[in-house]
Amino acid sequence: PTEEGQKRTTLRIIVEHLVYPVGIEVLYQIFSKFGKVLKMIIFTKNNSFQALIQMSDPVAANAAKLSLDGQNIYNGCCTLRIDYSKLNNLNVKYNNDKSRDFTNPNLPSGDPGLDQAMPFGGSGSLVTPMVPGMGAAPLTAYGAANVVGGTPVYAQVPQMSSYGVPSALGAARMMTLNAAAAGAGNAVLLVSNLDEQKVTPDALFTLFGVYGDVHRVKILFNKKDNALVQMAEPHQAQLAIAHLDKVKVWGKNIRVTQSKHTLVQMPKEGQPDAGLTKDFTNSPLHRFKRPGSKNCQNIFPPSAVLHLSNIPPNIEEDFLSDAFAQHGQVKAFKFFPKDRKMALIQMASVDEAVTALIAMHNYPLSDTNHLRVSFSKSTI
Repeated sequence: PTEEGQKRTTLRIIVEHLVYPVGIEVLYQIFSKFGKVLKMIIFTKNNSFQALIQMSDPVAANAAKLSLDGQNIYNGCCTLRIDYSKLNNLNVKYNNDKSRDFTNPNLPSGDPGLDQAMPFGGSGSLVTPMVPGMGAAPLTAYGAANVVGGTPVYAQVPQMSSYGVPSALGAARMMTLNAAAAGAGNAVLLVSNLDEQKVTPDALFTLFGVYGDVHRVKILFNKKDNALVQMAEPHQAQLAIAHLDKVKVWGKNIRVTQSKHTLVQMPKEGQPDAGLTKDFTNSPLHRFKRPGSKNCQNIFPPSAVLHLSNIPPNIEEDFLSDAFAQHGQVKAFKFFPKDRKMALIQMASVDEAVTALIAMHNYPLSDTNHLRVSFSKSTI
């Protein structure tokens, strides 16, 4: 993600190749799989259907953008183009078909007006969506309004089987989205191509913990280069896929995909497990447990430069450089000028930085200070 996107919670959406109606209910169903949707406004601009969606936090907005940009809402049409909006807070005055404040259900419905009631057209003209090979499709409350005598009349979503396509919200495979949102409700990941000799539940907890709170890890007993990682939230799982899939860990490019499992089972009492399964639900090392944590705004892809924090005043550069040199070549080091509790350290490669983060995060520097390590967007 770009630096600009780290603190932004509002997304700007353009829907291309609009064939079936798309409205607030449809977009809410899609985007709420990645986190809490606070507000939404839909409108027509330059003859294109657009929307502004404000998520509850930057992590949810980032996960939705990474997973949904370029995906189709319906098979072969209604393509989502997603960018960050310059607006930080949407000003919603009415709860109706064109705007919604999900945090304030008591807003008046207002009168969206004829133009605004038609996301398919503009300037009072009604542009009817076309069903491939069958001509015009009926407009509905989820898209535009039928107009009778100049007054918009909202209808329920019709069954469109007579047009050769399924119902818009039913069998039209609402969540095609190429498994992006289809699996977005699942917080369990399958990690494969791991180094069997080096992988441990704690190592995966540390690495995946950069992108969300890891609750459970299971290394598969009969296939130890595979593991299941259960994140606290589905959108954290999406972030981990976006940032860690195909990343080199211990010299091997790991694969990170959605698992068909929805839960990582702990072994039954008395069942031998050889320490391959571990529950981290109550771990004090979770980075995102506190709502509004600064960690939510500092999520970056793996990089050669690592951000260090929680450094006590008596720890010198040489000590930290020597400790990290056990895991690769240290190219540069710099304390923060205004806050010596933090520093940047640059490893020779991203691969070495990943290995160093796994080994050095939570490294004890004193009785009360354990090192915190994360990837950085900065350079030294």
